[in-house]
Amino acid sequence: MTTPRDEWQKRTVDPVLKKVGERKPTFETPSGIPLQRAFGPDDLPADLDLGWPGEYPFTRGVQPTMYRSRFWTMRQYAGFGTAEESNARYRFLLERGQMGLSVAFDLPTQIGYDADDPMALGEVGKVGVSISSIHDMMTLFRDIPLDKVSTSMTINAPASVLLALYIVAAQRQGVASHQLRGTVQNDILKEYIARGTYIYPPQHSMRLITDMFAYCKDHVPHWNTISISGYHIREAGSTAVQEVAFTLANGIAYVEAALKAGLTVDEFAPQLSFFFNAHNNFLEEVAKFRAARRLWAEIMRERFHARDPKSWMLRFHTQTGGSTLTAQQPENNIVRVALQALAAVMGGTQSLHTNSMDEALALPTEKAVQVALRTQQIIAHETGVADTVDPLAGSYAVEYLTQQIYERAQEYIAQIDEMGGALVAVEEGFVQNEIQDAAYAFQLAVERGEQIIVGVNEFVEAEEPPADLLRVDPAIEQAAHERLRQLRATRDNERVSALRARLAAAARTDENLMPIIIACVENEVTLGEVCHTLREVFGEYRPAVAI
Repeated sequence: MTTPRDEWQKRTVDPVLKKVGERKPTFETPSGIPLQRAFGPDDLPADLDLGWPGEYPFTRGVQPTMYRSRFWTMRQYAGFGTAEESNARYRFLLERGQMGLSVAFDLPTQIGYDADDPMALGEVGKVGVSISSIHDMMTLFRDIPLDKVSTSMTINAPASVLLALYIVAAQRQGVASHQLRGTVQNDILKEYIARGTYIYPPQHSMRLITDMFAYCKDHVPHWNTISISGYHIREAGSTAVQEVAFTLANGIAYVEAALKAGLTVDEFAPQLSFFFNAHNNFLEEVAKFRAARRLWAEIMRERFHARDPKSWMLRFHTQTGGSTLTAQQPENNIVRVALQALAAVMGGTQSLHTNSMDEALALPTEKAVQVALRTQQIIAHETGVADTVDPLAGSYAVEYLTQQIYERAQEYIAQIDEMGGALVAVEEGFVQNEIQDAAYAFQLAVERGEQIIVGVNEFVEAEEPPADLLRVDPAIEQAAHERLRQLRATRDNERVSALRARLAAAARTDENLMPIIIACVENEVTLGEVCHTLREVFGEYRPAVAI
């Protein structure tokens, strides 16, 4: 049977192909989804119902008015050096229109070490801010009203400790915990998969996560207790389809752990949030966000029988793709970031971080972060894309890609379910191997010239690296050592010892650990001391090594 597409091909396309051909023999997205020359209604399911924004399954957005009511939160990720330096950067960004804070912690903080621990040598303040005690946390948020600003903290293994520090710092500002708004990433499964900043074995890490779920339900009700992260999965080399599938599979594991811990789904599910990447293939990225919303809504309603519509909503933060930034011709990164940010907005993100042009070379300068923030503001105020909800809905190409990502991610999730769930899939290396294969295939395509990266393997220029890069003063490490020495010399060390013993005893039971962790940090027990106490009870995770 001849289709309208066949007729169009014969009438219009074939004569052109005889003269000029096409750029390459096949066209597909980075996820391997084949692309037609042009899409039409035959490429979509006959029963496709797009629905409306703010209604199940939320393909078109979680709010009925989206950005016509208010823009996404412009939440620039920042933190470096000392708490004083990072506080100055936060106030710089807030004064220029940033709407929320996003805290980057240094590597020792991320893996539960104080700045004076031998394991922290040479890393203090390098990739984020160094936080060891309640005094550091209070300095970090000095003159920033925590009842008016929402804060996202990219922290995982010691997330309970950082949230405890934040709660106590707020209390000392006179802000009660029920007034706080924000997120802790708190997604340990993706650390085992892609990032590596884990501390404890998986079962103990999951216990800390569900303890936080339970505590915040009653005491910090406006806090998002986890940001289930596909961002780092994508940074490790996954495709867009894998990013959706593995992220939602991890989300399923967290829901199951919370249910096993005795919570009911509608008690904690409205506080779940997600964190996705935005890469360069514009239409695939827009479709990815739409497919993820639809798939999660179905999982929560059909699989977990959630009744509260807020439990069905996939709310997410987006960060533009760090791994797409190039050290060569760094100004090109402004364009990449703008297009990635536009895809996130067209896909319906709730908050957004735009990377700075110099991040492939160093921590960003003030000038670079201002350009990154202005990129969001230009999209919001000058492009018009925020004036209508889900403006690409009904596009044959976008709806086709949305359906393809939805179906392919479903297949991955079913495969992971058959293995016994995300935790088993991680322990057996399945997820890691899939990501590694995708990353290798992409790198081969770059090296063969099949994937053009402007300024790297095509359109190359001879150039000198920029001279005005931000550099962290190594003297901050010694200053941090001295602050901790003074803290330990002046605090009530008997009280500290008693609290650490109480924490260790509670960790051996099923008692919720959040209240005792809060008591610890309030009484000047350091981050490292809390984490070391738990290490003594839980042990440390050691990944299997294969050759």
